[in-house]
Amino acid sequence: MSVAVLRLSRHAAALSIASIALFLVMTALEFLYFQRLSGGLAALDMRVAGFTPDEGMAWLTALGRRGGEIIIVWHYLTFDLLFPALLSLTLVSLILAFGRRLGTFRAMPAQLQALFALVLVLPYTVADYAQNFALARLLSDFQLANPDSLAFASSLTVTKFALLAIPFFVVAFFALAGQRRR
Repeated sequence: MSVAVLRLSRHAAALSIASIALFLVMTALEFLYFQRLSGGLAALDMRVAGFTPDEGMAWLTALGRRGGEIIIVWHYLTFDLLFPALLSLTLVSLILAFGRRLGTFRAMPAQLQALFALVLVLPYTVADYAQNFALARLLSDFQLANPDSLAFASSLTVTKFALLAIPFFVVAFFALAGQRRR
């Protein structure tokens, strides 16, 4: 497995382009279609600082059953089913690619390099899928939407973004440290 993970660094550019393209498609759908369904309200999973139970209920109510079904199908069962995995692979590949430009990282055993990258990225992946599941569940059954379930979904949203910042920071640090060495 570690060999497969290590080979990801060779595909960092292609994975980055694919992640950016998918992100742009998802963002376009959000602003051009999904926000129309919700009366201009931003999707809950885009709110970096989370949302209050009242804001969550306002979004769910504005969508209604039809809007909720559309978002489940066109967001959670398609693009956002793929995006966390694709972004995670991209981040792992970038950590490995930029890390190998540094002598100390390159000197580590290959399995340790792979483990380091995976440990940094997997918490984000798990949090993103957990958040997607929580929000899709609320969209599929509005009766589940109560202050506790909405607060939990909000905390998963904040956690997802916080955990995503960690590998982004490491990639940026490795990229800058690699530039200084040249």
